[in-house]
Amino acid sequence: MTDPHLRARHAAEGRDLQYPPLPEALVVPVYDNHTHLEIADGDTPIDYREQLDRASSVGVRGVVQVGTDVATSRWSAEIASREPRVLAAVALHPNDTPELATSGTLDDALSAIDELAGRPRVRAVGETGLDFYRTGEDGRDAQFRAFEAHIEIAKQHDLALQIHDRDAHADVIATLKRVGAPERTVFHCFSGDAELAEICTENGWYMSFAGTVSFKNAGTLRGALDAAPRALLLVETDAPYLTPEPYRGRPNAPYLLPHTLRAMAAHLGTDVSMLAAQISSNTEAVYGSWESEPVLAQ
Repeated sequence: MTDPHLRARHAAEGRDLQYPPLPEALVVPVYDNHTHLEIADGDTPIDYREQLDRASSVGVRGVVQVGTDVATSRWSAEIASREPRVLAAVALHPNDTPELATSGTLDDALSAIDELAGRPRVRAVGETGLDFYRTGEDGRDAQFRAFEAHIEIAKQHDLALQIHDRDAHADVIATLKRVGAPERTVFHCFSGDAELAEICTENGWYMSFAGTVSFKNAGTLRGALDAAPRALLLVETDAPYLTPEPYRGRPNAPYLLPHTLRAMAAHLGTDVSMLAAQISSNTEAVYGSWESEPVLAQ
Protein backbone atom coordinates (compact mmCIF):
# COMPACT_ATOMS: atom_id res chain seq x y z
CA MET A 1 0.00 0.00 0.00
CA THR A 2 1.57 3.30 -1.02
CA ASP A 3 1.25 6.40 1.11
CA PRO A 4 1.17 9.31 -1.36
CA HIS A 5 0.78 11.87 1.43
CA LEU A 6 3.97 10.69 3.11
CA ARG A 7 5.92 10.67 -0.14
CA ALA A 8 4.57 14.07 -1.15
CA ARG A 9 5.57 15.55 2.20
CA HIS A 10 9.06 14.12 1.94
CA ALA A 11 9.41 15.47 -1.59
CA ALA A 12 8.20 18.91 -0.50
CA GLU A 13 10.77 18.92 2.28
CA GLY A 14 13.49 18.14 -0.24
CA ARG A 15 14.35 14.81 1.35
CA ASP A 16 16.40 12.12 -0.31
CA LEU A 17 13.82 9.43 -1.09
CA GLN A 18 16.31 6.68 -1.85
CA TYR A 19 16.55 3.82 0.63
CA PRO A 20 19.92 3.82 2.46
CA PRO A 21 22.50 1.08 1.87
CA LEU A 22 22.66 -2.06 3.96
CA PRO A 23 24.46 -1.61 7.29
CA GLU A 24 27.07 -3.99 8.61
CA ALA A 25 25.33 -7.17 9.76
CA LEU A 26 24.83 -7.82 13.45
CA VAL A 27 26.68 -10.79 14.94
CA VAL A 28 23.81 -11.50 17.34
CA PRO A 29 20.38 -11.04 15.73
CA VAL A 30 17.49 -8.97 17.06
CA TYR A 31 13.81 -8.35 16.27
CA ASP A 32 12.11 -5.19 15.05
CA ASN A 33 9.46 -4.58 17.72
CA HIS A 34 7.30 -2.30 15.55
CA THR A 35 7.14 -1.73 11.80
CA HIS A 36 4.62 -0.91 9.05
CA LEU A 37 5.55 -3.03 6.05
CA GLU A 38 2.29 -2.17 4.29
CA ILE A 39 3.44 1.40 3.71
CA ALA A 40 5.54 1.75 0.57
CA ASP A 41 7.84 4.77 0.72
CA GLY A 42 10.69 6.24 -1.29
CA ASP A 43 11.30 6.78 -4.99
CA THR A 44 11.46 3.03 -5.52
CA PRO A 45 9.17 1.35 -2.95
CA ILE A 46 10.30 -2.07 -1.73
CA ASP A 47 7.94 -5.04 -1.52
CA TYR A 48 7.54 -6.44 1.99
CA ARG A 49 9.26 -9.69 0.97
CA GLU A 50 12.39 -7.84 -0.12
CA GLN A 51 12.21 -5.76 3.05
CA LEU A 52 12.28 -8.94 5.09
CA ASP A 53 15.08 -10.44 2.98
CA ARG A 54 17.20 -7.34 3.50
CA ALA A 55 16.47 -7.43 7.22
CA SER A 56 17.44 -11.09 7.46
CA SER A 57 20.73 -10.38 5.69
CA VAL A 58 21.84 -7.91 8.40
CA GLY A 59 20.71 -9.85 11.48
CA VAL A 60 17.11 -8.73 11.97
CA ARG A 61 15.52 -12.15 12.33
CA GLY A 62 11.86 -11.08 12.58
CA VAL A 63 9.44 -8.17 12.88
CA VAL A 64 6.20 -7.26 14.58
CA GLN A 65 4.01 -5.92 11.79
CA VAL A 66 1.59 -3.38 13.24
CA GLY A 67 -1.90 -2.45 12.09
CA THR A 68 -3.46 0.96 12.60
CA ASP A 69 -7.02 0.33 11.35
CA VAL A 70 -9.18 -2.65 10.42
CA ALA A 71 -7.74 -2.93 6.91
CA THR A 72 -4.06 -2.78 7.89
CA SER A 73 -4.69 -4.99 10.92
CA ARG A 74 -6.27 -7.62 8.68
CA TRP A 75 -3.34 -7.32 6.25
CA SER A 76 -0.90 -7.72 9.15
CA ALA A 77 -2.64 -10.85 10.42
CA GLU A 78 -2.75 -12.36 6.93
CA ILE A 79 0.94 -11.70 6.23
CA ALA A 80 1.89 -13.20 9.60
CA SER A 81 -0.17 -16.29 8.78
CA ARG A 82 2.08 -17.13 5.83
CA GLU A 83 5.42 -15.45 6.58
CA PRO A 84 7.54 -17.00 9.38
CA ARG A 85 9.53 -13.82 9.95
CA VAL A 86 6.39 -11.83 10.85
CA LEU A 87 4.18 -11.66 13.91
CA ALA A 88 1.23 -9.27 13.91
CA ALA A 89 -0.25 -6.56 16.11
CA VAL A 90 -3.79 -5.30 15.47
CA ALA A 91 -5.54 -2.11 16.60
CA LEU A 92 -7.16 1.19 15.73
CA HIS A 93 -4.76 4.14 15.85
CA PRO A 94 -5.91 6.68 18.48
CA ASN A 95 -5.96 9.50 15.93
CA ASP A 96 -8.59 7.64 13.91
CA THR A 97 -10.96 6.86 16.75
CA PRO A 98 -12.76 10.25 16.96
CA GLU A 99 -13.87 10.01 13.33
CA LEU A 100 -14.99 6.41 13.86
CA ALA A 101 -16.99 7.48 16.90
CA THR A 102 -18.59 10.37 15.00
CA SER A 103 -19.59 8.06 12.14
CA GLY A 104 -21.04 5.51 14.54
CA THR A 105 -18.64 2.76 13.40
CA LEU A 106 -16.25 2.59 16.36
CA ASP A 107 -17.97 -0.39 18.00
CA ASP A 108 -17.95 -2.37 14.74
CA ALA A 109 -14.27 -1.57 14.21
CA LEU A 110 -13.42 -2.67 17.74
CA SER A 111 -15.33 -5.92 17.18
CA ALA A 112 -13.26 -6.54 14.06
CA ILE A 113 -10.04 -5.97 16.03
CA ASP A 114 -11.28 -8.38 18.70
CA GLU A 115 -11.81 -11.06 16.04
CA LEU A 116 -8.39 -10.50 14.51
CA ALA A 117 -6.78 -10.65 17.95
CA GLY A 118 -7.81 -14.30 18.16
CA ARG A 119 -5.77 -15.38 15.15
CA PRO A 120 -2.76 -17.63 15.88
CA ARG A 121 0.18 -15.37 14.91
CA VAL A 122 -1.36 -12.16 16.20
CA ARG A 123 0.66 -11.59 19.37
CA ALA A 124 -0.17 -8.00 20.31
CA VAL A 125 -2.89 -5.39 20.39
CA GLY A 126 -1.48 -2.14 19.07
CA GLU A 127 -0.79 0.43 18.28
CA THR A 128 -3.33 1.90 20.65
CA GLY A 129 -3.20 4.65 23.23
CA LEU A 130 -3.59 8.40 23.41
CA ASP A 131 -2.35 11.15 21.10
CA PHE A 132 -3.03 14.71 22.26
CA TYR A 133 -0.66 16.18 19.68
CA ARG A 134 -2.98 15.66 16.72
CA THR A 135 -6.34 15.26 18.44
CA GLY A 136 -8.02 18.11 20.31
CA GLU A 137 -10.24 18.11 23.37
CA ASP A 138 -13.35 17.16 21.39
CA GLY A 139 -11.81 13.87 20.28
CA ARG A 140 -10.33 12.71 23.54
CA ASP A 141 -13.38 10.86 24.85
CA ALA A 142 -13.27 8.57 21.80
CA GLN A 143 -9.55 7.98 22.33
CA PHE A 144 -10.06 7.02 25.97
CA ARG A 145 -12.96 4.74 25.08
CA ALA A 146 -11.00 2.96 22.37
CA PHE A 147 -7.84 2.70 24.47
CA GLU A 148 -9.72 1.06 27.32
CA ALA A 149 -11.42 -1.34 24.89
CA HIS A 150 -8.05 -2.31 23.40
CA ILE A 151 -6.64 -2.98 26.86
CA GLU A 152 -9.52 -5.35 27.57
CA ILE A 153 -9.06 -7.10 24.20
CA ALA A 154 -5.38 -7.64 24.98
CA LYS A 155 -6.17 -9.11 28.40
CA GLN A 156 -8.97 -11.34 27.09
CA HIS A 157 -6.67 -12.83 24.45
CA ASP A 158 -3.55 -12.84 26.67
CA LEU A 159 -1.69 -10.63 24.21
CA ALA A 160 0.91 -7.93 24.64
CA LEU A 161 -0.21 -4.30 24.41
CA GLN A 162 1.69 -1.84 22.20
CA ILE A 163 1.05 1.74 23.30
CA HIS A 164 1.13 4.88 21.17
CA ASP A 165 1.74 7.75 23.59
CA ARG A 166 2.20 11.26 22.24
CA ASP A 167 1.90 14.28 24.54
CA ALA A 168 -0.27 12.15 26.84
CA HIS A 169 2.08 10.47 29.32
CA ALA A 170 0.09 11.20 32.49
CA ASP A 171 -3.24 10.12 31.00
CA VAL A 172 -1.78 6.93 29.50
CA ILE A 173 -0.33 5.96 32.88
CA ALA A 174 -3.55 6.83 34.70
CA THR A 175 -5.59 4.76 32.25
CA LEU A 176 -3.32 1.74 32.57
CA LYS A 177 -3.51 1.89 36.34
CA ARG A 178 -7.28 2.47 36.41
CA VAL A 179 -8.19 -0.28 33.93
CA GLY A 180 -5.31 -2.61 34.74
CA ALA A 181 -2.44 -3.03 32.31
CA PRO A 182 -1.93 -6.34 30.50
CA GLU A 183 0.88 -8.51 31.80
CA ARG A 184 3.09 -7.51 28.87
CA THR A 185 2.81 -3.80 28.10
CA VAL A 186 5.12 -1.98 25.68
CA PHE A 187 5.59 1.76 25.20
CA HIS A 188 6.21 1.82 21.44
CA CYS A 189 8.60 4.51 20.20
CA PHE A 190 9.32 5.53 23.77
CA SER A 191 9.25 9.33 23.92
CA GLY A 192 9.43 10.10 27.61
CA ASP A 193 12.14 11.19 29.99
CA ALA A 194 13.95 9.45 32.84
CA GLU A 195 10.96 9.98 35.13
CA LEU A 196 8.64 8.12 32.75
CA ALA A 197 11.27 5.39 32.38
CA GLU A 198 11.30 5.00 36.17
CA ILE A 199 7.49 4.71 36.22
CA CYS A 200 7.64 2.05 33.51
CA THR A 201 10.31 0.23 35.49
CA GLU A 202 8.21 0.26 38.66
CA ASN A 203 5.33 -1.32 36.74
CA GLY A 204 7.35 -3.76 34.62
CA TRP A 205 6.39 -2.04 31.37
CA TYR A 206 8.73 -2.43 28.41
CA MET A 207 10.27 0.54 26.62
CA SER A 208 10.91 0.28 22.87
CA PHE A 209 13.42 2.75 21.45
CA ALA A 210 13.30 3.85 17.80
CA GLY A 211 15.70 5.77 15.57
CA THR A 212 14.94 8.95 17.50
CA VAL A 213 17.35 7.83 20.21
CA SER A 214 20.18 8.38 17.71
CA PHE A 215 19.21 11.99 16.92
CA LYS A 216 21.66 14.66 18.06
CA ASN A 217 18.96 16.63 19.92
CA ALA A 218 17.61 13.58 21.80
CA GLY A 219 19.50 14.04 25.06
CA THR A 220 16.36 13.67 27.17
CA LEU A 221 15.49 10.42 25.43
CA ARG A 222 18.98 9.06 25.99
CA GLY A 223 18.58 10.00 29.64
CA ALA A 224 15.52 7.75 29.68
CA LEU A 225 17.59 5.00 28.10
CA ASP A 226 20.08 5.35 30.94
CA ALA A 227 17.26 4.97 33.47
CA ALA A 228 15.68 1.91 31.83
CA PRO A 229 16.81 -1.53 33.03
CA ARG A 230 18.23 -3.72 30.28
CA ALA A 231 15.56 -6.37 30.99
CA LEU A 232 12.83 -3.96 29.84
CA LEU A 233 14.49 -2.69 26.63
CA LEU A 234 13.19 -3.30 23.11
CA VAL A 235 14.22 -1.79 19.79
CA GLU A 236 12.17 -0.87 16.73
CA THR A 237 12.14 1.04 13.47
CA ASP A 238 8.54 2.32 13.19
CA ALA A 239 9.40 2.12 9.49
CA PRO A 240 8.99 3.91 7.18
CA TYR A 241 9.23 6.68 9.79
CA LEU A 242 11.96 7.82 12.21
CA THR A 243 15.00 6.72 10.23
CA PRO A 244 18.08 6.66 12.49
CA GLU A 245 21.27 8.60 11.98
CA PRO A 246 23.20 8.82 9.74
CA TYR A 247 20.23 8.56 7.35
CA ARG A 248 17.65 10.67 9.13
CA GLY A 249 15.05 11.95 6.66
CA ARG A 250 15.38 9.06 4.21
CA PRO A 251 12.92 6.14 4.06
CA ASN A 252 13.22 3.75 6.97
CA ALA A 253 13.03 -0.05 6.87
CA PRO A 254 13.62 -2.99 9.25
CA TYR A 255 17.07 -3.61 7.74
CA LEU A 256 18.21 -0.27 9.20
CA LEU A 257 17.58 -1.42 12.78
CA PRO A 258 21.30 -2.15 13.41
CA HIS A 259 21.99 1.60 13.31
CA THR A 260 19.61 2.20 16.22
CA LEU A 261 20.91 -0.77 18.19
CA ARG A 262 24.51 0.39 17.76
CA ALA A 263 23.58 3.93 18.81
CA MET A 264 21.98 2.53 21.97
CA ALA A 265 24.99 0.35 22.75
CA ALA A 266 27.41 3.22 22.17
CA HIS A 267 25.50 5.49 24.53
CA LEU A 268 25.21 2.81 27.20
CA GLY A 269 28.87 1.90 26.84
CA THR A 270 28.09 -1.75 26.29
CA ASP A 271 28.94 -4.39 23.73
CA VAL A 272 26.55 -4.46 20.74
CA SER A 273 26.24 -8.24 20.79
CA MET A 274 25.49 -8.33 24.51
CA LEU A 275 22.77 -5.72 24.09
CA ALA A 276 21.37 -7.56 21.06
CA ALA A 277 21.19 -10.81 23.03
CA GLN A 278 19.37 -9.10 25.90
CA ILE A 279 16.88 -7.34 23.62
CA SER A 280 16.26 -10.49 21.60
CA SER A 281 15.45 -12.36 24.82
CA ASN A 282 13.19 -9.52 25.98
CA THR A 283 11.32 -9.49 22.68
CA GLU A 284 10.62 -13.22 22.82
CA ALA A 285 9.43 -12.80 26.41
CA VAL A 286 6.87 -10.28 25.20
CA TYR A 287 5.64 -11.94 22.01
CA GLY A 288 6.67 -15.57 22.22
CA SER A 289 8.57 -17.43 19.54
CA TRP A 290 8.57 -16.61 15.85
CA GLU A 291 9.23 -20.32 15.23
CA SER A 292 5.61 -21.51 15.32
CA GLU A 293 4.58 -22.62 11.85
CA PRO A 294 2.61 -20.16 9.70
CA VAL A 295 -0.98 -21.25 9.18
CA LEU A 296 -0.98 -20.95 5.40
CA ALA A 297 1.44 -22.31 2.81
CA GLN A 298 3.89 -19.89 1.25
